[in-house]
Amino acid sequence: MNRTLLLTTMAVFIAIGTLGSQFLWFPTGIAKAYPVQHAVNVMAAVTLGPVPAVIIAFTIGLLRNLLGIGTLLAFPGGMIGALFAGYLFRWTRKKVMAGLGEIIGTGVIGALLSVPFAKILMGSSVGALAFLPGFLVSSVTGAIIGLLILSKVKHTTLMHQPASSK
Repeated sequence: MNRTLLLTTMAVFIAIGTLGSQFLWFPTGIAKAYPVQHAVNVMAAVTLGPVPAVIIAFTIGLLRNLLGIGTLLAFPGGMIGALFAGYLFRWTRKKVMAGLGEIIGTGVIGALLSVPFAKILMGSSVGALAFLPGFLVSSVTGAIIGLLILSKVKHTTLMHQPASSK
């Protein structure tokens, strides 16, 4: 994939993730669920690979924080989920494994890493499993949405590109 197509595709995913999180979110205990972020992570992991997916997740989290529509918890959850989704898809070539990678990366590992993250950066002292239910609900919902969209997308030249970042 040439760099112009890669950057343009990444920009579209970033726009979808940033704008979509304004319109589709719901409270889940002490956190908010933004399933559009997770859907974008799955779609980016399948179409572009793990490194661009992590960059997209970071940029969406940064923009959401700058716009005041997100929290600092977007970083550990979104980026780890995108990384796991990308690598599980790369290793298996199965879209459902990208969804599972998003759920494990964000819903479990990202939730557990958010506890010290929240303590150090946000001054919030919570238990080790406080973020787990919210992160799981958000990542499962988003992974399902992402997989449904991917199942309906026609195979174009974008979908046939190797999942590598050159």
